[in-house]
Amino acid sequence: MDDTPDDTGQALERLTQRVDDACERLARTASFAKFTHAAQVLEATRRLLTHPDGVPALYQRIGALTEAGVFAGSDWEHPEQLQPTLAANTLKLARDQTLILECLSELRLVAIAEGTASHPTLDADTARRFLARVLALNLRLIFGPVGESERVHLGRNLPMVQRHQRFIAEQVGFGEVIEELIGEIWRILAQRPVVVGHVKEMITSVAVYLDSDEPGVPAARARGAERLISALYGPTRGCQEDPGLAVYQERLASMDETSLRNEALGLGRAMHDTGLVSPYHPVFLHFALEQSPELLPSALGLSSTGIDALGCYPELVHTLIRRAIWSETAQAVYGLAGLLERGILYSGPVAPALWRQIHLPLCAAARQRLVDRIPGASAAPEAFLLAGAISVLGQPRGLGQGNSPTCQSARALSMWSSNDPDYLLQIVAWAARDDDVVAHFEGQALSSAELLARYPEAPLEDIDPVSAVAVPHLDAIYHEMGRRCAGRGEDPHRWVNPEFHGWWVGRGFSIAVDVATGALPDLRGFASRFYGCYHPGYNGNNPVIHPQPAGVAVTDSSGAFVGWHAITIERVSTDPDGVVRVYFFNPNNDSTQDWGNGVMVSTEGNGERHGESSLPFEQFLSRLYIFHYDPREEALDPPVPEAEISEVIALARNSWAAGRAIH
Repeated sequence: MDDTPDDTGQALERLTQRVDDACERLARTASFAKFTHAAQVLEATRRLLTHPDGVPALYQRIGALTEAGVFAGSDWEHPEQLQPTLAANTLKLARDQTLILECLSELRLVAIAEGTASHPTLDADTARRFLARVLALNLRLIFGPVGESERVHLGRNLPMVQRHQRFIAEQVGFGEVIEELIGEIWRILAQRPVVVGHVKEMITSVAVYLDSDEPGVPAARARGAERLISALYGPTRGCQEDPGLAVYQERLASMDETSLRNEALGLGRAMHDTGLVSPYHPVFLHFALEQSPELLPSALGLSSTGIDALGCYPELVHTLIRRAIWSETAQAVYGLAGLLERGILYSGPVAPALWRQIHLPLCAAARQRLVDRIPGASAAPEAFLLAGAISVLGQPRGLGQGNSPTCQSARALSMWSSNDPDYLLQIVAWAARDDDVVAHFEGQALSSAELLARYPEAPLEDIDPVSAVAVPHLDAIYHEMGRRCAGRGEDPHRWVNPEFHGWWVGRGFSIAVDVATGALPDLRGFASRFYGCYHPGYNGNNPVIHPQPAGVAVTDSSGAFVGWHAITIERVSTDPDGVVRVYFFNPNNDSTQDWGNGVMVSTEGNGERHGESSLPFEQFLSRLYIFHYDPREEALDPPVPEAEISEVIALARNSWAAGRAIH
């Protein structure tokens, strides 16, 4: 049962009292014993930090905690010796008392920077610069999305750390980090994510900062920020000063034909330039539907392909706009444009499946999942789900797993959107209408409703409406398939992936790791086979026909192993510089990641399509641990130079394979 406001206030009062009591006891402890007795304070502090209002309450007490000796005998006792890089990594990678001490240390630095506390060896400017550097290094913890490393290492502490970093940012201000923040926004938008709530928060923060009296940013960066702000709040002349939706609608009614065409062109251009959709965009679309339907192609920014699809299915597209495209669901406009550009309406079952989705009644469970997980969905869950379906169909590689461990289900939704969009809509219909998805594993039917009755749903956050409704069912089925393979002595993905994802998954299966021992019995043979299956120089220049599921060993920026992660191999091709790269879909919300030892995952600038990640072939293979292939198309004994295979093995040995027996 959720806490009421009074319950929340009482809980905060109890937690702060525990901190105060522990602080008083620590203050009375002899100096030589403070380090040992600080554990009680840190545990009380940890509990307070988990409360939504815990960080401000703790900040009010940081002076007393410091005087009581909470830092005595620790690495934080002398703040002038601390290093921003180590502090930033501590927040992302540390656990337990180390993490809490770092949080307290930064609150102490805020107090010094604000002048409410002093320190003999650290002045206010130095404290502020230190915090600004930590914030710059941890921008994703402030606004998200976080990487796989942070998600795994922080676990249940992630919301606590994010609240802490946002509080620090609010106190210090964004002046020191505004340039990096603008660059971060463009970097994320280059991937064209479906869920952009966190990006809008970032842009709003930039807009507020630029509108304040704080020192400005360089002109080039300011122009980049203005493009973002205008795309969201004023993309055209008719709404450039952000007049409000009602005023904009009145202005449209008084515009002449030329002005309306300019509005349509401006909206389409701003949307495709940034990947963001302004709340004014749906207002224009609804106006155009009634008054000037010929403006829709320009407003959607369509090419000849999209215009043809719109011309063939006008009634369906118009109904989708009327039912799903509102200011609250504005981002689905970009998905609608992508849906038309992909030409998937020409696939026989897709249009009827969308008509079914338009009229689909929601069961109580699906409605509640939307209300609980999608901001604003309580007003019109059906519209939000329809908008979500449009977005997923238009942006197959824009899906993200959110702050949850559901990479397999997110990958499946993306693959179905790419390979089998009508099946995706079938899954959505079963989950939303029937609260039951039925799949088959080796001839046996699996009912997600029966499985969910036995196993609790995993919490889901920062996800799209389709994921909110479908992922609980898909997770239940996926885990049941894995459970049925548990006693076979081999990696269950060998059997699960083809049954779960679809017929196009190669029945050949190669794994680098011995499941029983964790050793790598034939890494050289594994690498050679991948060359023979996927490298165009050794497989007869055969392209990837259908995206294939694969598994990578994710490593952090130091190259240390983090965990296994599901990805999709989209294609293998040469980049603009002639380097053979593997282009893949990573369901993690943000795919630009540093995997250590020079392995930097790229999402733009190397021939990537929106939403793709890429690595040079050898670097990708050095982190790969399972892949599927068609045995009939494998090139046997490909003549790969020994130097290339040795490079792959060395990269693996110095990262995730360190400490494993390699043969």
